[in-house]
Amino acid sequence: MDAKAKDEPVRSRITNMRSMDPAGRRAAVCAAASLDPQDDAILAGADVLPLTLADGMIENVIGKFELPLGVATNFVVNGKEYLVPMAVEEPSVVAAASYMAKLVAQDGGFHARADRPVMRAQIQVLGLTDPFGARQRLFENRDALIAKANSRDKVLIGLGGGCHDIEVHIFEETPVGAMLVLHILVDVRDAMGANTVNTMAEMLAPDVERITGGQVRLRILSNLADLRIVRARAELDPATLATASVSGPDMCRGIVEACALAIVDPYRAATHNKGIMNGIDPVVVATGNDWRAIEAGAHSYAARGGRYTSLTRWEMSGSGKLVGSIELPMALGLVGGATKTHPAARAALRLLKVQSAGELAEVVAAVGLAQNMAAIRALATEGIQRGHMALHARNIAIAAGASGGNIDRVARALVASGDVSADNARRILASD
Repeated sequence: MDAKAKDEPVRSRITNMRSMDPAGRRAAVCAAASLDPQDDAILAGADVLPLTLADGMIENVIGKFELPLGVATNFVVNGKEYLVPMAVEEPSVVAAASYMAKLVAQDGGFHARADRPVMRAQIQVLGLTDPFGARQRLFENRDALIAKANSRDKVLIGLGGGCHDIEVHIFEETPVGAMLVLHILVDVRDAMGANTVNTMAEMLAPDVERITGGQVRLRILSNLADLRIVRARAELDPATLATASVSGPDMCRGIVEACALAIVDPYRAATHNKGIMNGIDPVVVATGNDWRAIEAGAHSYAARGGRYTSLTRWEMSGSGKLVGSIELPMALGLVGGATKTHPAARAALRLLKVQSAGELAEVVAAVGLAQNMAAIRALATEGIQRGHMALHARNIAIAAGASGGNIDRVARALVASGDVSADNARRILASD
């Protein structure tokens, strides 16, 4: 992509995208994002990842595994339009996110802010007779420890990042006795940060042993990135949410009540938050980031108060608007790992046109909020299965043996019959 195309704004609204074939959708997306023919070919997915490159990325490679790559449209975050790549196999995810984003865009779009990209590494110290004295000694050596941590990565320091502080935690009673854990806090800039903070922790281990008089065991990052929080918000007029069968106020009330159960009940919160991750994970995967780390951080954060609860809140403002908000850790990167080695991940980032890891986090949080809104909106009205099964009908048709133009025909017949099942799909095919 040339510099001029890179600076061109994205048009997130693509009319009649659902009715196009994959090549037509891809052409429309590339035109809307000013992508070049090379990215068009990469996004098509044909041999995009050479086996030789795959063999260098992980161990014992025997082949490649692919997921459908879709694009969520209509997203407006902080006044900027985005086309959002999503690698996912589950029906309804891309469509639901796109439709909710369209509704939110009518009322000003999403508003999001990401914290400074600070990651933690933990250094575990055992065998201490004076853990509180050791804690004080570490703080007395704070500046020296920070300086040493920053001594190897001049590039990160030059970009404004690096280790900037420490924390010391004491656990007086554990199965192995008293334990001290030193946290080093590192601004990793546009990286996810695992390699950076792990390297710093390894480097500091001998000094920590000398200062504390204990034995260092684990030296590893924490995926509970609670200093790297992203928050997103949407406000909608009830009229925006009205349908032919449900009034705007009734829809808003149903959404607020559905969220209330997830706030108080961990059984509901688990499924509620899974729905949020239905939107977040596909973007994380498409951009070559670590979806497992994002999942671990999100669910840990949801339980930080001692009980697992919702990552979102839906409420009514004093002016009568429906207000949705989300808050969770988001350790994403634009440099390092698959974000730089996988051609499709690089093309997905060019499609998104984000300028920093923080901006990527803001978009991802908005997608999670949109996905959550779609799920609880459906639950509050006709139930989740009606819309989900209508989209799932295509998969059922394919599994029953439909191909080509028959896929949509059989899917439509399944939905119309109200029986979205493999047996019914085979009956419809056999009746031709």
